[in-house]
Amino acid sequence: MQFDAPFMSAPMDLEEQWLDYNGHLNMAYYNVLFDRGVDQIWEQLGFGPGYKTRTNHTTFSAEFHVCYLRELHMGAKVRASFQLLDHNDRSFHFYQELIHEDGWVSATGEGLGLHIDMSGPRVAAMPDDIMARVEALFASHRTLPRPARIGRQMAIRHKT
Repeated sequence: MQFDAPFMSAPMDLEEQWLDYNGHLNMAYYNVLFDRGVDQIWEQLGFGPGYKTRTNHTTFSAEFHVCYLRELHMGAKVRASFQLLDHNDRSFHFYQELIHEDGWVSATGEGLGLHIDMSGPRVAAMPDDIMARVEALFASHRTLPRPARIGRQMAIRHKT
């Protein structure tokens, strides 16, 4: 199976109820857009809605860090990128960007996802067919440059 490097979602529209009183996209909905982008690559990997029904397994987010770089306003179209940085048989480390239709990056996200057996629920190994797709995705992403915005630490900068 071949994957784009990095994966790019289809264009997504903002919804009017997502705007805050400042007239731009509320911070919560950046996560919605990142998540919808992940849904598209998850379909290709085999983690779509039918996966849970068939296997009683799914994926959960364990951690996600967002950096807001530039405001989004009503009428904007964005795409979500997805770059698999690392993985094992139970988890994924990934990086995303929300890219405005004009080419600039509005936000970045770095996440850690887990493969979950819902009978626990507990973290569990992925089945061989899914693992093969994840390996193929990683093979296409492993040569991409390491994003500068990953591993960021949050802190207040003080003047010296």
